[in-house]
Amino acid sequence: MHHAIEPSIHYWGTPVVLISTLNEDGSTNLAPMSSAWWLGWSCMLGLDASSKTTENLRRSGECVLNLPSDTMVEAVNGLALTTGSPAVPLHKKLLGYRHVSDKFEAAGLTPTPSMVVTPQRAHECPVQMEAVVEDIRPFAGGDPRMGVPAVCVEVRIVKVHVLSDILMAGHEHRIDPDQWHPLLMSFRELYGRGEKLQKSRLARGPEEAYAPWKHTGIKGLAGKALVAWSRHRYGGSEQPAGADTHS
Repeated sequence: MHHAIEPSIHYWGTPVVLISTLNEDGSTNLAPMSSAWWLGWSCMLGLDASSKTTENLRRSGECVLNLPSDTMVEAVNGLALTTGSPAVPLHKKLLGYRHVSDKFEAAGLTPTPSMVVTPQRAHECPVQMEAVVEDIRPFAGGDPRMGVPAVCVEVRIVKVHVLSDILMAGHEHRIDPDQWHPLLMSFRELYGRGEKLQKSRLARGPEEAYAPWKHTGIKGLAGKALVAWSRHRYGGSEQPAGADTHS
């Protein structure tokens, strides 16, 4: 039997992300979050509007999305209830947050230079995605159940770094889902991913079918023409798939 309920939060289960952003003094802030989802080479982030991460994203327009594995619980817990803001917002004080200036030290992680953006990457994370901000706008402003002001931040990924251990054999650009074990958060608790239940019907076709910008020749032209037509027909940017000012 189903029951109508009113949960305090809706953390149904998403990957943990450690977001690197640039502080005013040129140092890198590192903050854990889990309200993130990806589509193509873009990602949507849900953040507290008062956070140091949001402040840094508004000012610099750059970040790194570091994805920890399920073996990195201690690092994530080392960042829990910390903020890079010297003046801790009142609602965070009530939740037990404290100011920490060196987030990498607090997490026991190693900062390493990025290739395209300025914020540093977290070396120990198996996946690191350098990204630039496309848009920041208020989120859930009309929701009376939203406890604090929030923003949604759209970022575009411009460079991806992964450990060779999680690449699929024979595919230099493809992740092996059997080797990638992300750290997940569900209702504030940390989990690892379980075993694959069965073969996905969606995964039967080639992964490259979702990336027409990877093809060359006639197949590439046809794919890009289809993308352009779809964007014209159903909305969205007119920028051709794969067009990027960063490399």
